[in-house]
Amino acid sequence: MSQPASSAPGTQLAQQMRQRFVAEVGRAMVELVAAVQERLTTLLNEAAPSREMQSRRDIWTLYQSRRNAWLEGTLKDWRLTLSPPALAPKKSVENGFELVGTEVVENKIVASRLVLHVMEKVSLEFNDLRVRIKRLEGREDLEDFDILRPEVLLLLMIEQWAIVGMPRDAWPLVNEVAYKLLTERINQAYLNANNFLIEHGVMPTIALGDRVKPIVPTHARTGVSSPTTMAQTAPRDSTDSAYQENLVMPADSLLQWTRMHAPNVFGQINHLLGRAGGVDIEATHFRPPSPALAAALAKRAPENDFYPENDMVCADGSSANIARVVVELRRRATDLKNKAATPSEKATIEIVALMFQAILQEDRIPPGIRVWFARLQMPVLREALSEPDFFNTLNHPARKLIDRMGSCVMGFDASGISGSALEDEIKRVVQVVEQYPDTGKRVYQTVYDEFQQFLAQFLSDQSSTQKVIGVAQQIEENETLTIQYTIELRNMLEDMPVRSEVREFLFKVWAEVLALVAVRKGPQHEETLAFKKLAVDLIWAASAKPERSDRARVIADLPQLLQKLRAGMTLLGLAPSEQQAYIKIVSAALADAFLSKTQAIAPERIAAMAEHLAHLEDFLSHDGSSDLPLDARSVEEMLGVDAAALDVVVDGGSNPTPAMLAWAQELQLGAWFTLDHSAHTDQVQLVWRSKRKQLHLLASNTGHSYLMQTRRLAAYLQAGLLLPQEKETLTERATRDALVKLEANPERLLR
Repeated sequence: MSQPASSAPGTQLAQQMRQRFVAEVGRAMVELVAAVQERLTTLLNEAAPSREMQSRRDIWTLYQSRRNAWLEGTLKDWRLTLSPPALAPKKSVENGFELVGTEVVENKIVASRLVLHVMEKVSLEFNDLRVRIKRLEGREDLEDFDILRPEVLLLLMIEQWAIVGMPRDAWPLVNEVAYKLLTERINQAYLNANNFLIEHGVMPTIALGDRVKPIVPTHARTGVSSPTTMAQTAPRDSTDSAYQENLVMPADSLLQWTRMHAPNVFGQINHLLGRAGGVDIEATHFRPPSPALAAALAKRAPENDFYPENDMVCADGSSANIARVVVELRRRATDLKNKAATPSEKATIEIVALMFQAILQEDRIPPGIRVWFARLQMPVLREALSEPDFFNTLNHPARKLIDRMGSCVMGFDASGISGSALEDEIKRVVQVVEQYPDTGKRVYQTVYDEFQQFLAQFLSDQSSTQKVIGVAQQIEENETLTIQYTIELRNMLEDMPVRSEVREFLFKVWAEVLALVAVRKGPQHEETLAFKKLAVDLIWAASAKPERSDRARVIADLPQLLQKLRAGMTLLGLAPSEQQAYIKIVSAALADAFLSKTQAIAPERIAAMAEHLAHLEDFLSHDGSSDLPLDARSVEEMLGVDAAALDVVVDGGSNPTPAMLAWAQELQLGAWFTLDHSAHTDQVQLVWRSKRKQLHLLASNTGHSYLMQTRRLAAYLQAGLLLPQEKETLTERATRDALVKLEANPERLLR
């Protein structure tokens, strides 16, 4: 078992193991190339809008010529990591505090998402391998560019995808296939690597003390001095360097840190649920609780406990009551550990107890809410004892429920939350969970979905934001449809012989008319359809008229056509002088059409255009990716009041990357942020997101609100002008607190 700290044979053995590892994942890469080919071919046979189908065909065609280069480039980069450090490709591990190109950052973001999912499944074997390599090579940890690190392995693969010319937006089409295949193959490669080292006598048994890695602050680990303090967000404990809540990172680094930190925490927890002191806890084989423990868990606490039927004690958020609840939870955890039959049960009880102890000590949550959270400890413990995913992923519904409830109450003081509908909903959620103890994760998923629906309604129902939200929704519908109608009209007229003056009128004026009527009346309303038909009539009238009958028809219909054009412009609020200027332009174009010798537009094309316009909404994109202009003055006019309590944010930040745009779309309603706008810092909550995800409303406790379109929100995130107050979720932070305590006193797991 004992191994020299650093020896040539040890280094040679480690290098031999890495060579075997690279060869094994290389075979997996060959499989992945074929699996991606199959996935792209399958997509060609699935129904999709014509534009998307064309994109899929282009990607499939491009992949045929680039897949071999992707395979060869990836294998070459993987093999290069086995070379001496001077020759190894270090571009994949820049520390995030350096200025790097957008392409590098985007590759890191794509890779980090893949790593996040893969690490949820492979963390046990990977962390065992890391412990053995540290012992074998006498290191404190793996080098940043070590191929054994999944982030290095996968980033090199993603970089090669871009290098060979595959577009980044093609990766989401194959991400799921890559995740499933790589998770299985990489986990097996780690398992085989561990077995190889065990066969050569390297740590057949890993002690508990070797499994738990001390948590080192970011600046200490990277050698970077502590950056500027985060605005108004104080650390929970200034003496505990495990917490980095007072540090600012560049936006791309913060995003990566947020998405990649959880697997490390879960990996350490699973180590604690592995072999401890030579006892095999079999954490990966969860079983129902032992009979005595199951009976104790099923027993309801006495009424003089903090579970009274009248909820009076729970409403008491005093410090003394919080302290009493902490003592009571510890007493119950100790009693349950005495009834536990296996070390695994004892360890699980201790970890869950320490998690909830950390939640109860979270002073940013109103005390009364913390006491309600405490009531979830026993239901969550039942889930943790019977459900392996609880300690493997942040996506377990019990964790998601606690995290969402916690994230949206952290910005309120006790007076702001006490007696509110939000507090009542949290009470209801807790009571529902307690009433259905035998339904497993289903009850958590159900109440989580219900809480999400409640939260969206609760936040948008606040009197200070209701009117703004209504106006913003209308603005989004109108502006979005205007932009997209313009795009579709440009596409339709791309190769048609239509005069430039008529094109400009349709793009600049009539697209807005169509959007306004569609918002007010509906896309299939009689009036909306009439204005759509008028666009087709104008295009036909302005095209060449070699036939006398066609010219006669134009002359007969012209007065009515111009009258309808004026009616549409009146809806937009255009002044009579502006309307007359447009009418002159259109009339001149129609007159020129009589003399034109160009080819007339075929009747069947006119008919096809009319059909397309009538159902134009079926072809519009709803992904929220296009920019949405905002005008502060028009918003104030629509509100009908001086919008002194509303800032329409139309500038600031920088041009956002696709990753930042994606992050902006993922922000959760109810989450709190620090906003730096116009030399003023405010604590704000995301209270509303429009239906098309184009507009976002952030509100502060003072009643002031900020309206942003998606690109501006992403720009603020990218520039560090909008900072999440929580870089990790409540349960993740509570789990990390538990790890710190267990690292200092690991024997408490089995005591």
